[in-house]
Amino acid sequence: MSQVEENQVAPVVDENAPSKAALKKAAKEAEKAQKKAEIAKKQAETQPVYVPPKLTLEQMKDAKFGDMPLHQSQPEFTSDNQFTDIKLLTPGPVKIRAYLHNVRATGKSAFTILRQRQFTLQAVFFGEKDMIKYINSVPKESYVEVEGIYKASEQPINSCSISGFELEITRFFAITRAVSMLPLQVEDAARPDSAFEVKDTVFVKPGRDTRFDNRILDLRTPANQSIFKVRMAIQQSFMKFLIEKNFMQITSPKIISGSSEGGADIFSLQYFGQPACLAQSPQLYKQMSIAAGFQRVFEIGPVFRAEKSHTHRHLCEFTGMDIEVEVFQHYHEVLVILDQLMKFIFKNTLETCQEEIDFIRKQFDLKMPPTIEWTEETVIVDFRDGAKWLQEAGYKQSEVEDLNTENERALGKIVKEKFHTDFYILDKFPGSIRPFYTMPDVDDNRFSNSYDMFIRGEEICSGAQRIHDPEYLKERIVAKGINPDTLKDYIDAFRYGCPPHAGAGLGLERIVMLMLGIEDCRQCCLFPRTPERLTP
Repeated sequence: MSQVEENQVAPVVDENAPSKAALKKAAKEAEKAQKKAEIAKKQAETQPVYVPPKLTLEQMKDAKFGDMPLHQSQPEFTSDNQFTDIKLLTPGPVKIRAYLHNVRATGKSAFTILRQRQFTLQAVFFGEKDMIKYINSVPKESYVEVEGIYKASEQPINSCSISGFELEITRFFAITRAVSMLPLQVEDAARPDSAFEVKDTVFVKPGRDTRFDNRILDLRTPANQSIFKVRMAIQQSFMKFLIEKNFMQITSPKIISGSSEGGADIFSLQYFGQPACLAQSPQLYKQMSIAAGFQRVFEIGPVFRAEKSHTHRHLCEFTGMDIEVEVFQHYHEVLVILDQLMKFIFKNTLETCQEEIDFIRKQFDLKMPPTIEWTEETVIVDFRDGAKWLQEAGYKQSEVEDLNTENERALGKIVKEKFHTDFYILDKFPGSIRPFYTMPDVDDNRFSNSYDMFIRGEEICSGAQRIHDPEYLKERIVAKGINPDTLKDYIDAFRYGCPPHAGAGLGLERIVMLMLGIEDCRQCCLFPRTPERLTP
């Protein structure tokens, strides 16, 4: 063998590269598409542009198709709603409004898919060519009004969520036409990730920025529609449970003076010539409500954090769900309430949103168990025990330092193995990492009467017993390097007598994310605000 032959290196074979046959097929398809486009271009140049009929109110009475007039007012208003929700259709004549999800027409027929929220229905028309031509002229994602006969389909329609029925169209009107060139296709945005991993796929996967830049279209996907149904169910369960436990709902100010809770991560602004900021939480005001004699309060509202964090679980504006409670014997009274609250939310959401959860799991190819595992007995882990378990498992974790994300998740796995639960409470956090209003542990002031709650190894809630003595509170504020004058009204609230109390703040987006098992809390926020995103 020659030296040249000895020095030759075997070529690296990419197993994921398309085969020769696939490349040949793709080239033929591209050539065919190009010829088709050229033919279509020539036809467009020789044929007159189709102009859809634009109807007047008078013409609407007898017309079978056309673009609706802008003004649809009638001489007399009646409360009878002639339109039916797709999910509630029964066989017979029906009238619906929906988005045009897809349309495919030939010379003799038109097949469309109509969409309301996360549900889709096939609607078909066989008949006059002018009406078929009109239906085919309506761009996808236009909002349409359709009348027809709802009936059982001859065979299952696998492309629609309602597979056993279809609508035979008798009248078809465009209310508002979408632009013909959409920035993203709802069909593509709704595909599971696995669909894009198929070899030689022709689908276009929208990127995250494309989705959020065009959030209106992205929100139309069945999974996103379902996420916000689950989110609503969680909020309603939160309110229902607390109202039944005799809590009072409050709404605290979001524009406040000073520097919120003394933290640096604030959004500053000018308030008629005075320095102000957006509240980091309702913390100070819910404590003042306890001092005002409310005993038990809760709030659901926006929370603002100017954190330059780009993780999957941080937002600059999120929805906080807060509680504050008078305690009588021990701050663990609040832990019992929080434990019962979360289990009520779990049970109620899983019972009422199973269909939505199925949509979400299909979209995101979720591999983890569809339901959260929990124990009926409250699982409370002492922070010091948690640190010890992590050390035994080979993680670097001191008793007096906070958990990082990796250690949070690792501890979640350890707790799951020990107690068979995805949900638990971690108690007695080091005092040095908690805010000034946190009550120290009476037996060891290195620690505090503070706690976090976790789902699937990630924090969803932070809370503590609060300091209710004004002089001690002032002392702790100074020790944290904060000027007490900036918190004068807050400190003075405790000078008029205040019961011992404790509370917690929960992040709604995190709860939704972790309950469903999806990857990013931005997907659980209507129009997310992050360090790089202020619009739409």
